[in-house]
Amino acid sequence: MGTISARVPDDLESELEEYLEEERLDRSTAVRKLLSEGLDEWRRERALERLAAGETTLSKAADTAGLSVWEFAQLADECDVTWVSSDHLESDLEEL
Repeated sequence: MGTISARVPDDLESELEEYLEEERLDRSTAVRKLLSEGLDEWRRERALERLAAGETTLSKAADTAGLSVWEFAQLADECDVTWVSSDHLESDLEEL
């Protein structure tokens, strides 16, 4: 396991302290949890952006996001990202 050290603004540290108290977590566990959740969100956003731009297929975007194809299709729908096009459909069918 690696070590990450970072300086944060006082207001962010105050919010972290509030989070620690409410979630009843130690600082290391809380930072790992928040970092993991943030990276999960970043992967989903990146996958949605690439899908919307036509740079990837639904299947590959779902893989990037760490979701099943059906979960990712639902997320894309919730975010108003159109993924059904003849190009995407052909590529997804070939992958299946």
